[in-house]
Amino acid sequence: MAEELEITLPSKKAPTLYIIAGLKIFKGLLLLAAGVWVYALAGKDLDEIFGQFLGWFHLDPENRFFASISDWLGDVQPANERKFALVFLIYGLFLSASGTGLALRATWAIWLAIGESAFFIPVEIYEIVKRRLPQPEPRHMLSHPRLGLAIILGLNILIVWYLFKNRNRLFKHHGISV
Repeated sequence: MAEELEITLPSKKAPTLYIIAGLKIFKGLLLLAAGVWVYALAGKDLDEIFGQFLGWFHLDPENRFFASISDWLGDVQPANERKFALVFLIYGLFLSASGTGLALRATWAIWLAIGESAFFIPVEIYEIVKRRLPQPEPRHMLSHPRLGLAIILGLNILIVWYLFKNRNRLFKHHGISV
C-alpha cells in the first residue's frame, strides 16, 4: 500500500494581503508606542505637554480642534491614564500579532483579522448616522466630519470582503491525503 503525501502551499502572489498585514503591524506598533508614551506621562500635566507639542510643530493652540483636545486632556485623571495606556498596549499587541500572522499566512490570523475589522463596521455606521455636525456647516465636502468616517468604513468593508472572499486561496491548509 503506497502512501502519498500531498502538501499544498498558498500562492505567493498576495500584495493586498501584505498591505493589510503591514497596515495592521504599523497600527499595532503606533499603539504600543502610544501606550508606552501615555504610561510614561501618567501623573503629569497633559494639557501643558500638549501645548508644548503644538508649539514645537508651530500649530495654533486656539484652533477649535486642538482646543477641544486640550480641554479633554485637562479632564483626564491620572488613574485613567494608566488604564488608557493598558488598553493601547493590549490592542497594539493584538494588531501586531494579527498583522504578523497574516504576513506569515497563519490560518488563525485570517479569522482574527476578519473579526477585528468586522467588529468596527457597526460602530462606524453608528458614528456616521449619529454624529452631530459642527456649526456652521463645513465650507466644502472634503472638510465634512463624516467623510473621514465614511472612508474608514469603506476600507474596513473592503478588508473584510477581501479577506473573507480570498481566505481559501490565501490560506490553504497543509493536507495529507492517503
